[in-house]
Amino acid sequence: MEKPEGKYAWTVTVGTKGQIVIPKEAREVFGIEPGDRLLILADVNQGMAIPPKNTFNDYFQKIFGNKQNKED
Repeated sequence: MEKPEGKYAWTVTVGTKGQIVIPKEAREVFGIEPGDRLLILADVNQGMAIPPKNTFNDYFQKIFGNKQNKED
């Protein structure tokens, strides 16, 4: 069975401290390096997702808008 191009699936195990290890191939595909921060999005009905690092700003803008702290 061939997999669609650009589509991947991996399994991970949750450790006793709630930690997971991202598989090496996934880290390579997505350029994840030690010390990188990742964003986890979650919905109780749809599950969890880890979007690409370069999309953080887009998500923050969608969630928080262009609001700026302005001191008068």
